[in-house]
Amino acid sequence: MVLINNRLICHHFVNLLKKKKTMFEKLFLLVKNNAGTAVIDNPAIPLKYHEAVINEASSSIIEVLKSQMETGKIKDLVRFFQFSGIYNNSLVASIVNKFAAKLNNFYGMEPASAQMTANSLIPPVMKELVTQSKNEQNKEFSLSSMLSKLNGNQADLSLLVSQLMVA
Repeated sequence: MVLINNRLICHHFVNLLKKKKTMFEKLFLLVKNNAGTAVIDNPAIPLKYHEAVINEASSSIIEVLKSQMETGKIKDLVRFFQFSGIYNNSLVASIVNKFAAKLNNFYGMEPASAQMTANSLIPPVMKELVTQSKNEQNKEFSLSSMLSKLNGNQADLSLLVSQLMVA
């Protein structure tokens, strides 16, 4: 009986990882679809690094969003997704700075060039992410689903998100 439960638990865990991976893969594709001028057509980024740089942009977004949650700024995060044009441009600036630092540190880009590359990629990606989070048909990017996945699926955050959106 224990073996069956372990297999069930393991199967459930694998399914959670697949769902989590799906959201992160979709984020990677979202970044990749916006990477034309900033990455693909950028002579400062060699072809062999394109995929890695796109991955760095995706991970910068995930790291900053996760950090917001871990430092108790979930209300600010919800407001960003609610009122992205008006509220919390500092969130986007944090992601831009994190990504620019990675470009500078890991790919040897000059700081000004790294900042320009990050500024041309991250804001459009975040704008599209916000748009997709509001799309009822896109369950992977719904705000509560996204925050739950960033939280490692430790808790269903949909009720909290709903309450914060009303507040």
